[in-house]
Amino acid sequence: MKYIRNQFIIAGSFLWWGITLLQWSWSGFLVIGIGVIILSSQIVAIANRSKLRRVVLQEFQTNPDASIEDVSMRTGISRKDVQAIILDLKASGQLIGKFSTKTGQIKHVSIQKELVSSEEGRKYCHYCGTPISKESAQYCAYCGAKI
Repeated sequence: MKYIRNQFIIAGSFLWWGITLLQWSWSGFLVIGIGVIILSSQIVAIANRSKLRRVVLQEFQTNPDASIEDVSMRTGISRKDVQAIILDLKASGQLIGKFSTKTGQIKHVSIQKELVSSEEGRKYCHYCGTPISKESAQYCAYCGAKI
């Protein structure tokens, strides 16, 4: 899941540089090879991301009381990557639910939009930016991140 969009630009730069070097010497093949390797690794990372989404979604379907830490331990996916996958799944509408602010476990309920008044000194989740309405909250209700 760890891929950087700028690496596509870097791969393109290597390919362009290799093509221009190819006019002057055979070392252009080496530079083109590096560009192709970078490009192919990013394509594999994007393909792997959809597999990771399916794994995390299946984990929540089989164990509805799971927390992010539980999913991370069972799947071997890092905690930060699980949080990013959860945000992707929630944004696409594949995962609908809130996380308990006390335990960090997911609760399978539909997401309701509530009007919350803005006030100074309000806490926000450092990972997804959702306002934290309860003072006793230890986990974010939207993404499940530990506060």
